[in-house]
Amino acid sequence: MKFPIVAYGDPVLRRKATAIEPDEYPHIKELIDNMFETMYAARGVGLAAPQVGISMRLFVIDASVFADDEPELKGFKRAFLNGTILEESGEEWAFNEGCLSIPDIREDVYRKPTVRLSYYDENWKHHDETFSGLAARVIQHEYDHIEGKLFTDKLSPLRKRLIEKKLNDISKGIVDVEYKMKFPAAKKGR
Repeated sequence: MKFPIVAYGDPVLRRKATAIEPDEYPHIKELIDNMFETMYAARGVGLAAPQVGISMRLFVIDASVFADDEPELKGFKRAFLNGTILEESGEEWAFNEGCLSIPDIREDVYRKPTVRLSYYDENWKHHDETFSGLAARVIQHEYDHIEGKLFTDKLSPLRKRLIEKKLNDISKGIVDVEYKMKFPAAKKGR
C-alpha cells in the first residue's frame, strides 16, 4: 500500500519521533514493506515514518542507485528501527540533497562522511554499525527526520530566505509532483 507523503509544513515533520517496542507494533514488517513501496513509487532513496505521518523512529533506505559511484552499495536496502547516531566523524563534505516531503528543492548540504549507528532491523536484531560515503549521507538525512529536522535546517539564513516562497507554496500544495502527497496548508476542496 502506498502512503501519501506528508509535505513541508506539517507538524509531524518537526516532532521528535518516539521509539517503539516489538510488541507495540506487531505488523512492523508490513509497515516497512509499505514504506518501501511508497518510496519506490516516489523515486526516493530513503523514507522516514514521519514523512508518511507516523511519528515513529523508523526509516528505510535503498541506496543501491548509488552503486555506480560506490560499488559496495549494490543491494544496500535496509530498515532502521529505533536508530541512534553514536558518532559522526570526518571532514564535512557537500552533496546536493532533496527530500520527498520538499519536492522540487535541492540544495548542497554539508555532513560528515562517516556515521556510527545503533539500530534494530525489521527482525528486532540489534546492530551497531559504521557507515561511510553516500550510505552515511542517506542515513543522516533520514535520521534527521526522526529527530524532527529537515535538510533545509542546515542551509544558511540567506539560502533559507531565497527558498522561503517555494517552501510556503509546497505546504499549500502549489507544486507539481508525480506521487500522492498530503499538504498541511492546502485549501479544502482542492
